[in-house]
Amino acid sequence: MNANTPTNLPPAAADAEPLTPATQAALEPAQHAPASPGATHIRSFVHRRGHITQRQRDALDQLMDKWALPYAARPLDPAAAFGREAPTILEIGFGMGETTEKIALARPGDNFLGVEVFNAGVGSMLHRIETSQIPNVRIIQHDAVEVVRDMIAPDSLAGVHVYFPDPWPKKRHHKRRLLQPPFVHLLASRIRPGGYLHCATDWQDYAVQMLEVLSGEALLENTAPDYAERPDYRPQTKFETRGLRLGHGVWDLIFKRKA
Repeated sequence: MNANTPTNLPPAAADAEPLTPATQAALEPAQHAPASPGATHIRSFVHRRGHITQRQRDALDQLMDKWALPYAARPLDPAAAFGREAPTILEIGFGMGETTEKIALARPGDNFLGVEVFNAGVGSMLHRIETSQIPNVRIIQHDAVEVVRDMIAPDSLAGVHVYFPDPWPKKRHHKRRLLQPPFVHLLASRIRPGGYLHCATDWQDYAVQMLEVLSGEALLENTAPDYAERPDYRPQTKFETRGLRLGHGVWDLIFKRKA
């Protein structure tokens, strides 16, 4: 999301105070995520203009230093980042943070590392962390592929959550979907033996692709014959509830890292 305010936003957004230069500088790496020399990969996002509220702007301006971690091309020390030793769960694309907030509050014994690129979502999550006083969540605003590749050590994660990633519904755009074999293999290599990868989608054809790709990864094994029941720890969002009421399906897939 562009940090500059689009001219076609509602009045409340157009009148919002701009981010300070320091905050804009902190967010700059997320706007231009560097690729490794000679390497290319599908971005885990595409920047789009969109609405950002004053509250989200204030959170970005005031709370980034408190709850967010900068991207760095070196392994992260989770104990130093969270101030404690605890199982670390990576959440890719937390959106507005509703689900992450609920899971982190329900599982205080785990650390949650959320990766998101869009300013509105990051601002919303920062506000949730501060308001609900959630000490076990940290944010990295950067491309998820590069975070996993560069900052997550092999065999270190207790779990990974990928909930409702962009489905790229047009067939010609399917190659842009996040859960492709190379990235799934990278994720699996970062999960410790016995850890889990939990994905969810409300697009049936993406669910089919997810099942095929995850089943094809030699480091992973399915915990269900195909799709899993939604576990208690994943709350049902208001959008999901509305979709189910309208007859839309939701598919959960839970795979474990082989020993």
